[in-house]
Amino acid sequence: MKKVLAVMGSPRKNKNTDKLLDKVIEGLKTNEVEVKKAYLKDLKFSPCISCGNCERTGDCFMDDDMKSMYEDFNSSDIIIIASPLYFNTVSSLTKMMIDRCQVYWSSKYVLKNPSIDVNKKRIGMFICVGGAPKREGHFDACIPVMDLFFKAINTEYRENIFASHTDEIPVWERKEILDLAFEKGKELSKHSINI
Repeated sequence: MKKVLAVMGSPRKNKNTDKLLDKVIEGLKTNEVEVKKAYLKDLKFSPCISCGNCERTGDCFMDDDMKSMYEDFNSSDIIIIASPLYFNTVSSLTKMMIDRCQVYWSSKYVLKNPSIDVNKKRIGMFICVGGAPKREGHFDACIPVMDLFFKAINTEYRENIFASHTDEIPVWERKEILDLAFEKGKELSKHSINI
């Protein structure tokens, strides 16, 4: 059975980002997958302090909940990151998690001994929700961050779901975006069968 890691990077539960992620998960579950949903707000982890330990050892010295996240990244077939759009990029919770993945970059490119299984095929999806009305380039600042993150964890960045204007019209009142999320989840689970 394929494993899915769904990471919720909003500090608010049961709001727009969470509801959209749940709809993707619902679509994923139309096929046989095992889903683990991680709420970053409930995890105890510290920001990267750029100490260089991972460049020397291939591991992060911090003994916190990122250890289980590292295991989940390594073992998952599908990785979904969901974040609200804050100041034109991912939330601080999401960025803190991404920064702690420096361990993968260091182990691969400095030590030439990856701490993640580079032979395992993984596919990734990014969900981002912005409160402001839709405009050109609304989510553009997030894309390079997510692209580099997925590369660091040896994951093919395959899908985005973006939802704007949620301050005025929440996602749960928008059938078209909920249907899109469900269908993208369903499609992602079909792709995962061939990983």
